[in-house]
Amino acid sequence: MQDKKTINTAILGLSIFLGLAVLGYFVSHSAYLIKASERFVTVKGLSEREVNADIAIWPISFKEVSNNLSDLYSVMDEKSGVVMKYLNGKGFKENEVTISPVNIIDRKADRYSQPGQIDFRYLATSTITVYSNNVELVRNSMSEISDLIKKGIVISEDDYNARPEFLFTKLNEIKPEMVEEATKDARSVAEKFAKDSQSELGKIKSATQGLFSIYDRDSKTSYIKKVRVVTHIEYYLAD
Repeated sequence: MQDKKTINTAILGLSIFLGLAVLGYFVSHSAYLIKASERFVTVKGLSEREVNADIAIWPISFKEVSNNLSDLYSVMDEKSGVVMKYLNGKGFKENEVTISPVNIIDRKADRYSQPGQIDFRYLATSTITVYSNNVELVRNSMSEISDLIKKGIVISEDDYNARPEFLFTKLNEIKPEMVEEATKDARSVAEKFAKDSQSELGKIKSATQGLFSIYDRDSKTSYIKKVRVVTHIEYYLAD
């Protein structure tokens, strides 16, 4: 009887030992898998290209001074007509040109003015804006602006609000290709890292596209834009 109890106890102890051993194996194996799944590399992918602007905004601002307000308005109307004739002659359509209201400043009403130093009381400014998708026509017309100056139009080229602006509005047309390029670039970097670390590149853990940026190539050729996007991707690594 005592021998039977001893045998049962031994079998129970052996069963517990084997159970703990198997449990330990699965726990250690799971821990290894968890640890392996935490190995990853974070890389960046870049895509960049130059594009031509497809919209041009060209403000033509001019000024005139006078002591007679009524005469000043008449002169501004006349000069607006000269500018419009110039633009029509260049081939701009009526819906591409906008005339802003004349802005009049009474310089003697300025509390900081020196009345004895003001020859003309009123200063008038008018702006005619060209908004066109014919960028080349705008650029060519801008280069010939001296034709207006010869006709007595005082162009305010130094006015910040009168600076031409060029826009690129077709981002959606090139976005898929650029995202693909940036993704391939990121994968190439990740593969190089995996090779150097004697690992295998796994699946994507996470990915962030990043924002697209559009800026002038340089200050002299603002009609040429640079489009840039950076993607951030995490890849799993395996031995």
